[in-house]
Amino acid sequence: MKELLYTVCALTGHRVIPPDFDQNLLYDRLEEIISAGCDTFLCGMAEGFDLLALECLADLKQKKRIYIEACIPYRGHEERLLQREKKRYGELLSWCDRKTVLFDGYVSGCFLARDRYMVDCADVVLAYLTQNKGGTAYTVGYARKKGVPVILLQG
Repeated sequence: MKELLYTVCALTGHRVIPPDFDQNLLYDRLEEIISAGCDTFLCGMAEGFDLLALECLADLKQKKRIYIEACIPYRGHEERLLQREKKRYGELLSWCDRKTVLFDGYVSGCFLARDRYMVDCADVVLAYLTQNKGGTAYTVGYARKKGVPVILLQG
């Protein structure tokens, strides 16, 4: 990968990940982005791709100097998770340097507001997009509309 001119990367992807998703490819792409100069990552903390990416970043953080911001749509967001997923969420959240909570409680549109916040703060978006509907498609479209480059992960 050629040298990037980006320092802040927002992560977006689907909540449902196929069983054959290549997490090694995601890890390698994140490592390439870091090696090219990106040192700050914004994670939306959703199940699926976001938490997989955060697992990779937690491992990379032990080897590289990176900063991770958890972009949480609303206070109590993790309460809807199954108990085992709450534990994983909490462990991954502990790797984040900053926890930004956008709303005190659930409100309509809070997930899209979170997505816009991340794009507005980012120099580039790394996306796992397999369908042109839903929050990930919205986020990629918003980034493109704002002129923020999008790197599509083919997994």
